[in-house]
Amino acid sequence: MATQQYKAWSVVVLSTLAFTVCFMIWMMFAVIGIPIKETLGLNETEFGILIATPVLTGSLIRLPLGMWTDKFGGRIVFFVLMLSTVIPIYLISQCTQYWQFLVTGLFVGVAGGSFTVGISYCARWFPKNQQGLAMGIFGAGNTGAAVTKLVAPLIVVAYGWAMVPQIYAVLMTVTALLFWFFTYSDPAHKAGKTITVREQLAVLKDPKVWKYSQYYSIVFGGYVALALWMTKYYIGEYGFDLKTAALMAAAFSIPGGVLRAVGGYFSDKFGAHTVTWWVLWVSLICLFFLSYPQTDVSIMTVKGPQTFHIGLNATLFTIIMFTIGIAFAIGKASVFKYISDEYPHNIGVISGVVGMAGGLGGFFLPIMFGALVDLTGVRSSAFMLMFGIIWVSLIWMYWTEVRPVKIGRHHERQVAKQAVPI
Repeated sequence: MATQQYKAWSVVVLSTLAFTVCFMIWMMFAVIGIPIKETLGLNETEFGILIATPVLTGSLIRLPLGMWTDKFGGRIVFFVLMLSTVIPIYLISQCTQYWQFLVTGLFVGVAGGSFTVGISYCARWFPKNQQGLAMGIFGAGNTGAAVTKLVAPLIVVAYGWAMVPQIYAVLMTVTALLFWFFTYSDPAHKAGKTITVREQLAVLKDPKVWKYSQYYSIVFGGYVALALWMTKYYIGEYGFDLKTAALMAAAFSIPGGVLRAVGGYFSDKFGAHTVTWWVLWVSLICLFFLSYPQTDVSIMTVKGPQTFHIGLNATLFTIIMFTIGIAFAIGKASVFKYISDEYPHNIGVISGVVGMAGGLGGFFLPIMFGALVDLTGVRSSAFMLMFGIIWVSLIWMYWTEVRPVKIGRHHERQVAKQAVPI
């Protein structure tokens, strides 16, 4: 008979595999959307809507999925979720019109809701001091975005874009079956009838939940948005072909998934607040450099006009994107460490709310990226937008977490001074 420890790690390994495949499929339009854009003659805003459509349903469904996970258990919910996407994935290969891609994309997007199910399912198998690591390992399934960028372009070049969803439909079916046969259920993890929907939704009144949602809309929503956008950005900004652009874009996606487990370890060791604080600062500095557009400056000198070029070349750009990918990976884990620390009994619902906010960030940001490019003609405007969002988040964190601690310490010192006898 399998031990509890064996069951726990079996759940984490198979859930991580399943989440990786789900994320591959969720990010599929980041690659196949480019030939579809050319075929249909879409502008940047329409392209942004196309690649973001799966993210919408994957975001909105996270709250109900979190509630169902608390009520029925993660194993059955995860399994049914994966099977429900198989037919829509295949139908993408049969689409010929823009609206058809949008409709099938909505159904395929359900795969993105797997995060909320898996994060709660895995966390409950471990003690509190190991939950950050367990959730971080599961979250490494975000590397599915990088896998799609490595695999899908090869399929597109060899067989055409329509073959990608056909292969992915088979992959999802096989993964769902493997997951079902090699994972376990624990009745103690289910809330069953002991909790009502009203009680579950009461968490929406907690302002801390909305604060963590805002943090996650950056580290996860920003990750999803940039993972969707970067292949197209490399093609437009640096003139790469599809395979090279996708490979370069994977430099951002790979650390954004793999290093999430490291973020979980750091969060267990140093605390969610400390890690998240530094993640946002590193991200802000990276986005400052990414925001500056390619610029030619002419200066009148005694020898005549001299022109200087200011801007990031492809190598520097990729290095900075790699850095921000690391920061986002660690931040995704640290935000969920907040949740496991403060809401141990309803992780599913809280992760559903926070995950929904993160996913909605991943939906709206690509559309805003496209709209900004259409309006300004400046590709780096996407990074300018994210810079502003993170600046607001740092201010929010300072006033709600950093400043109260400083005031508390100052008060303690004043009390200590008054207690000293004269």
